Amino acid sequence: MRLVTVASPTGPRLAALRGEGVADLHAADPSLPTCMKELLAEGDDGLRRAAKALAAAPAFAAAPRLLAPVSNPQKVICIGLNYADHAAESGAAIPSEPIVFNKFPTTIAADGDEISLPSCSSKVDYEAELVVVIGKGGRNIAPEEAFSHIAGYTCGHDVSARDWQLEKPGGQWLMGKTFDGFAPLGPALVTRDEIPHPGDLKIALRLNGKTMQDSSTKQLIFPIEVLVAHLSQVCTLTPGDVIFTGTPPGVGMACDPPVYLKGGDKVEVEIEGLGVLCNKFCDGGAVRR
Repeated sequence: MRLVTVASPTGPRLAALRGEGVADLHAADPSLPTCMKELLAEGDDGLRRAAKALAAAPAFAAAPRLLAPVSNPQKVICIGLNYADHAAESGAAIPSEPIVFNKFPTTIAADGDEISLPSCSSKVDYEAELVVVIGKGGRNIAPEEAFSHIAGYTCGHDVSARDWQLEKPGGQWLMGKTFDGFAPLGPALVTRDEIPHPGDLKIALRLNGKTMQDSSTKQLIFPIEVLVAHLSQVCTLTPGDVIFTGTPPGVGMACDPPVYLKGGDKVEVEIEGLGVLCNKFCDGGAVRR
């Protein structure tokens, strides 16, 4: 399934993509949760209920506005320097264990949102990423059990203010990564059963139609099951938590000369089997929907 969250007069509502349209799951089963996190907390039973509803659900008469598939995750966890080809591009040594940082939930934005470029940064960069969405929560998860804790996958964009991340005293990865709107997700949460080989997906980013990043998740240094196991040693993973798994080469700061985002830019993240996440950027103000 390709589960989405849509805007409705009563608030965010669970739905699903079907062909070129959006299926109204609640019209088929009003007892379904309206919140993606609540559905995921029901585990496989919840996904089976959603699939049954999808088979009978009518399409919305008018295409609703998509929100982020998980619009209110408890945790937004990110992995740095996790592509071998990106490490080579950066001139960095292969890390011996995952490099972990986080973003605040206020960074979450949706496909189609216009993202504000903060006036206090002149070096905002792009990073295409495969995002893992946790289904069944857990702590101290073994690598061989990791996939049973994953609900599915989506496209992500780890927008990064490099001057804040790298040029502040002591290094400020959190501050550089966590401006409002700096974690667009979507368009859909594609359930795990539809992506049997997440470690072998094409991943690309286009800036104003020009391909800037073009790689494969085969280049992941720490594969998904290792990341889930590693993170769950430290914190309990909960339904709806999202894990940004790292970015391939071609980021703006590595270009000669560097390429940073500016008002009017359009960025597309495309991952094989997951679709295309598209956002435009504007100067100043807030995230525009």
